[in-house]
Amino acid sequence: MRILNETSPVNIIDPSELLRPEPEFAKKNLNAFRDYTIIEDDPIQERVRKTYLEMHTNQTVDFVKGKIAKWCNFDTFQSTMKEALIKLNDLVDESDPDVDMPNIVHAFQTAERIRQDFPNDDWFHLTGLIHDVGKVMAFFDEPQWCVVGDTFVVGADWGKSIVYRDSSFHNNPDGQNPKYNTKYGIYEPNCGLDNVLISWGHDEYLYRMLKHNKTTLPDVALKMIRFHSFYPWHTGGDYEHLTTEKDQTEIKKWVLTFNRYDLYTKSTEVPDIEALWPYYESLINKYIPGVLSW
Repeated sequence: MRILNETSPVNIIDPSELLRPEPEFAKKNLNAFRDYTIIEDDPIQERVRKTYLEMHTNQTVDFVKGKIAKWCNFDTFQSTMKEALIKLNDLVDESDPDVDMPNIVHAFQTAERIRQDFPNDDWFHLTGLIHDVGKVMAFFDEPQWCVVGDTFVVGADWGKSIVYRDSSFHNNPDGQNPKYNTKYGIYEPNCGLDNVLISWGHDEYLYRMLKHNKTTLPDVALKMIRFHSFYPWHTGGDYEHLTTEKDQTEIKKWVLTFNRYDLYTKSTEVPDIEALWPYYESLINKYIPGVLSW
């Protein structure tokens, strides 16, 4: 069954058909992904822990508003989507305990597996390819703790499932502010995820950047991009008191479907990126062509 996206001529999958059995394509036991156990003298685990400590110390309401003001003028640089993606050759995500490879490899791993499972949905393939390209902020003097990693709501009590929650927020000033440290904080019950402030990172930046550049990707693709790192909500079960029914049903199903490909395709196997570029360039030209404002 197919349904028509409300604001785009793209035919998309009925969300009721999305969720499937656990992926057989994962290259290791599923329980081995996203392992944040602190292991003494493990440099990757220490790198990850330090990234989250900085994030949870510094990501406040005022900080997020400042980054929106800085980055959402879209006057930092101009480039095509392909040129921005190529920059990810030089970026290793400091928050990721599963891989220690350039982010461009992960982009193609995600996109190609989506393409294999959803061959007729080219917008979904492109979404898989570009979902992390907002990490280009790291090349413009942004520390990785405000570029990568799981996101969370600011302006209300921190979700219980946030990575390292009990050991990393103690110096965040919002925790001492009665405006921000209650269940609802500055929000109304069930106000909807579109109306909450989420910690600043590549998800929110790319979502806003694509809207600004008038992409023709469907709305569901933009939701996947905006919320794919929002693990405390889509996987941890937090913040349901701030969501709408649509957030909890249709949107979450899309995001969880995307998450399977984002997370479980991570491995040391490198796709033939040069051979794949012509196909993905055709999708870039279809959905977000030309020189873009970043």
